[in-house]
Amino acid sequence: MLKDATDSLNDIVSPPFRSVMVKSLALTAAGLILAWLGLDRLALHFVDVQPPWLATLIAWMIGLSLVVGAALLAAPVTSLVASLFLDEIAAHVEAEVDPFGPPGRPAPFVEATLAALRFAGLSLLVGLVALILLFVPGVGLAAWLGANAYLLGREYFELAAMRFHSGAQARALRRQHAGLVFLYGAMIAVFVAIPLINLLTPLFATTLMARLHKRVARAA
Repeated sequence: MLKDATDSLNDIVSPPFRSVMVKSLALTAAGLILAWLGLDRLALHFVDVQPPWLATLIAWMIGLSLVVGAALLAAPVTSLVASLFLDEIAAHVEAEVDPFGPPGRPAPFVEATLAALRFAGLSLLVGLVALILLFVPGVGLAAWLGANAYLLGREYFELAAMRFHSGAQARALRRQHAGLVFLYGAMIAVFVAIPLINLLTPLFATTLMARLHKRVARAA
């Protein structure tokens, strides 16, 4: 398990992945900047107060809210962007891990798009719940890690498995290896907890779960 994590970390900085990493980060940054500017313009459109001190206070509050909003949007935006490159990333890993095995195939467009949108929505929901739980003493961090381990492990494993199986088969395989998927998901959750580095989560998670899928598929 730790070797898979180490190999996945090495992968995301290796030459075949650098162009994907640059494109993913650039599109993610562009998406977040556009979201920031749009929300800022929208918020200021509804704010029209006369006392200068109150206008300044409201402007600061809007700025702080936008920072929190950007943090919450980072995960779903990154997930949506990464879905554009998931098959390219997974194909590299599959060829590295199992060069003589059957190649994976991109998931059907509609199914892959719905999975990406579902994952983005769930990422946003978990982010909101986790933000609330972080303020609960003795529960927050553990709940945040557990929720992300389950969610990230489930979604990324199924996306990797869908290159070789139908959606129903991928979900069945994930349930069959639920404990192992959760442990791998926990490593992704720790990765997510590192600021800025977590923008590379889709690259790390895809390489990690592509390895796990190959491992359980060979053992079947």
